[in-house]
Amino acid sequence: MVQLWLCQRENSKETAHAMLSALLERQGCPVRSPERGPGGKPFLPGGPHFNLSHSGSWALCALGDEEVGCDVERIRPRRPRLPRFALSDREFQWFSRQGQRWEDFYTLWTLKESLCKCTGRGLDCSPRSLAVPLLQPGAGALFDGFYFQSYGGSGWRAACCTRLTPPPTQLLDGEEIL
Repeated sequence: MVQLWLCQRENSKETAHAMLSALLERQGCPVRSPERGPGGKPFLPGGPHFNLSHSGSWALCALGDEEVGCDVERIRPRRPRLPRFALSDREFQWFSRQGQRWEDFYTLWTLKESLCKCTGRGLDCSPRSLAVPLLQPGAGALFDGFYFQSYGGSGWRAACCTRLTPPPTQLLDGEEIL
């Protein structure tokens, strides 16, 4: 089972690490420095599995008993050509039908990043080649052997990807563990 904790604070990188430390302490796991896998993904030998993300003032921490990838992004305008560069033809068509809003781009982008982080590969290929389901925030799907869940709120989007069980449909309040 995987749990996701979202928190909004000024120093989001420190907040993501603080959430992980607090959760590990709650589970009675020694807080130790993570090691890195071949693709650079951090891991704790012997578990549990975790993944962190931060963007702007948003911090996201995933913790569970299986491989997990998560991503959170603050919604902000970017270069106009970025969606065409980063999205497959199928995804770009969906994005265009939605009105080419940055919110929809970040929904797809967080799904792509969560997939990269779940597999541990990182973004070692063209983002266009990473196929993800076409989801709205709040929706989930089994797609190409991975479970995906999309999340969103005012000014942010997030996603989680797992292999064995569907990610949670609700995010937990990170303030409760800090």
